[in-house]
Amino acid sequence: MKFEERETSDLVASFLVRHGYETRQGIAGTGVIGVLDTGRPGPTLCFRADMDALPIQEKTGLSYASTVPGKMHACGHDGHTASLLLAAAKLASESEQLGGRIKLLFQPAEEGGTGAARMIEEGALAGVDAIYGFHNRPGYRQGRVFAKAGPAMGGTSVYEVTIIGNGGHSSRPDLAVDPIFVGASLIHSMQSVVSRRLSPLESGVVSVTQFHGGNAHNIIPGRASMTINTRDASPETGAMIDRELNRLITSVCHAHGAESELTRILRIPPVVNDDVETEFTVAVAVDVVGPDNAGYVHQLPTMGAEDFAFYLEKVPGCFFFVGNGEDSAYLHHPLYDFNDDILPVAAGMFAGIAHRRLGLGARSRDG
Repeated sequence: MKFEERETSDLVASFLVRHGYETRQGIAGTGVIGVLDTGRPGPTLCFRADMDALPIQEKTGLSYASTVPGKMHACGHDGHTASLLLAAAKLASESEQLGGRIKLLFQPAEEGGTGAARMIEEGALAGVDAIYGFHNRPGYRQGRVFAKAGPAMGGTSVYEVTIIGNGGHSSRPDLAVDPIFVGASLIHSMQSVVSRRLSPLESGVVSVTQFHGGNAHNIIPGRASMTINTRDASPETGAMIDRELNRLITSVCHAHGAESELTRILRIPPVVNDDVETEFTVAVAVDVVGPDNAGYVHQLPTMGAEDFAFYLEKVPGCFFFVGNGEDSAYLHHPLYDFNDDILPVAAGMFAGIAHRRLGLGARSRDG
């Protein structure tokens, strides 16, 4: 949930303090920053975990299932946080063998709350030379680590549309301008943005996720509203979808005698990994899980969005993936369960990155 991670924030902060990290709470509301300064020269590496849950009623029946009604860690952010805490403890115990600084970000509100943007606004990236994060991936072999250079996750926009018609009696639609009928025409027409305006070599999605109108069985309402969620693989595709939606919604509404209001209420850019940092991260993965369980992917692995993208707009880095198991329920599902067996892999990736970049006599990030 958005900016509600108060107990988690306290737990994370107390853990970091016990392990010798300089710790700040209240970043972006409930975020936590931990810094381990070795006092020796070297870069500042940043590792990020997200902490928020989702408004879903858990149905796993597990002994450790959520006890808060209507809230569940259905995306594995609890596992992401646990992974980074494990790495934090290991790196603190090895601080005498490291140079530079380690900065840990425990972020609220990744799920549509643009918590990353708020963390940046409040100075989370100050002094950072490179940043790394991960997401578990159901449907992939347990513990497999993979990354994609360049665009690695989709961008997303959310729009609110109001269709302004002219209400009337349901028996005389000729005397009204029916916004529900206009909205139905829009839903059909909007699919042409991807199918006919976007190159087949690019990726995009337009989905209507909410449609509301009317409150009586015999009245044509004067207004209807809808929510549109879009996905894109590049900033250029996102701009095209935005432009074409505006054009299409205005023209379809006018064709039916209605007016429209379109407002974009959320924009998260695509996750774009730095080429060199991705090569470095895959090299670390080979060390951690072996060459048969690590590597690159060359196609966009998901159109899901991640506000880690905001960090990558500011500093180079890599957002990688760790397989959660081929048979695990997918993200945002009431039966989803983070696979605890991948905790050593994810924590090992963070530690391995630090060893390579910050270890005394460390190898370069190119291996």
